Amino acid sequence: MPPKKRWIAWVAGAAVLVAVVLVLANRDQAPEVRIAQVKRENLSASITSNGRVEPVQPFLVLAQYSTTVTRVNVKAGQAVRKGEVILTLDSRAPQQELDKARSDLLAAQQQLRNAQSGGPPAQVAETQGNLEKAKIDLASLEKNELALQKLVAEKAAMQEELDQNEIKIAQAKATLETLEQQKAALAAQAQDNVQSAQLAEQQARSQIAMFESQIASSTVTSPIDGTLYSLPVYWGEYVQVGQQLTAIADLHNVRVRAFVDEPDLGKLAPNLPVQITWDGLPEHIWQGRTETVPKQVTMQGVRSVGEVLCSVENSDLDLIPNLSVDVRIVWSQRQNVLVIPRGAVHTEDSQHFVFLVDDDTLHRRNVQLGIADPTVFEVISGLNEGDHVALSGDITLRDGMTVHPVEASQ
Repeated sequence: MPPKKRWIAWVAGAAVLVAVVLVLANRDQAPEVRIAQVKRENLSASITSNGRVEPVQPFLVLAQYSTTVTRVNVKAGQAVRKGEVILTLDSRAPQQELDKARSDLLAAQQQLRNAQSGGPPAQVAETQGNLEKAKIDLASLEKNELALQKLVAEKAAMQEELDQNEIKIAQAKATLETLEQQKAALAAQAQDNVQSAQLAEQQARSQIAMFESQIASSTVTSPIDGTLYSLPVYWGEYVQVGQQLTAIADLHNVRVRAFVDEPDLGKLAPNLPVQITWDGLPEHIWQGRTETVPKQVTMQGVRSVGEVLCSVENSDLDLIPNLSVDVRIVWSQRQNVLVIPRGAVHTEDSQHFVFLVDDDTLHRRNVQLGIADPTVFEVISGLNEGDHVALSGDITLRDGMTVHPVEASQ
């Protein structure tokens, strides 16, 4: 080969060698990017929040009168049987009032009998006796007048005797009229007394019923077989009317009042699966169902929330009223759907997209997403099973970028 051609060949070979070296160098300098494979999984979307445990049907016992606790037989948290005595109260004050009310009832009943018979028996008898005597006296005087009139006509008696008898008749009639007015007034007064006595009798009976109820309430017993989950009083304590003494419920079934943030309320419906966890037993999960959907929102601190009631099985009785728990409500479940990690999804102007990895090059691909859980999104369209997508990291990903893909750890 002539020297000139040999020199040209050497230059061309060197150029090719430099190009190859540059390509290899650029490839080695490509950024390392973690990738994940598009795969199929069963996916469930859920709402997480906090909640408070409540008994389904609590039985609260309140003090019916102000008194002192004289005895406490059980402890809070203890299982109790129906009819078991929980505590007793001092009942001396209502017993004294009961005795007085019973005495008042007897007096009211006697007053009513007197009123219904026309008045006090002695007074009625006296008035009636005087009235009968006045009638007899008047009849006797009238009979005597007839005899005197006959004798005066026969000149056997003097006119003065007849005049004196007529005066006595007028007096007797006046006395009889007065006594009849007294009897009528006594009867009218008795009628008024009937209403008063009936009212007094009713009041006495009401008082008796109230004090008997207070005395009965002085012995506090359990209305059901259940758990005494609240006992806020102690022996010797003075309690006021209406103060809570005990709270009892069957805790095998409880409910949780979950506080769901306003943006998630539209996802709720009755009978959705619920999972309850509690920091006190972190390995335990209680299962339940939503019962009601909130009809209003309220403020809880800085949060606007709806209160969702959830029924929960509590066969082990570990959930007790007023516990603060974590709540997970599963509002949607999908079987065998395509999923990608949340770290692969980007958003621009409400459009979701990913970077598809093909032959060490990134290709922007728009995707349509479905439901999600805390780690993955459902992919409705835009990707196929087995595709690889780039995960966000420390570098900014771009369409057409050459990368060094590294399989992300699962």
